[in-house]
Amino acid sequence: MDLIILNDGIYNLVVVTKDMIEHIKILNDVDCFDLCEIIRTEFTEYLDSPLNLHVMKDGSGYFYGCICR
Repeated sequence: MDLIILNDGIYNLVVVTKDMIEHIKILNDVDCFDLCEIIRTEFTEYLDSPLNLHVMKDGSGYFYGCICR
């Protein structure tokens, strides 16, 4: 799975690694889209603006979604 992150006008793909999600406890079977939602909830903050944006907590850009492989 890759995350789609917009930073300085350029879309970047960030590979999700086991180290990134090792602290997340998943109790049931999840598909790629469920995992994307879990990651979005964990790593982003919602900007209360009319643009409907989720910004990465580490400041790396704006979260746009996931690519499931």
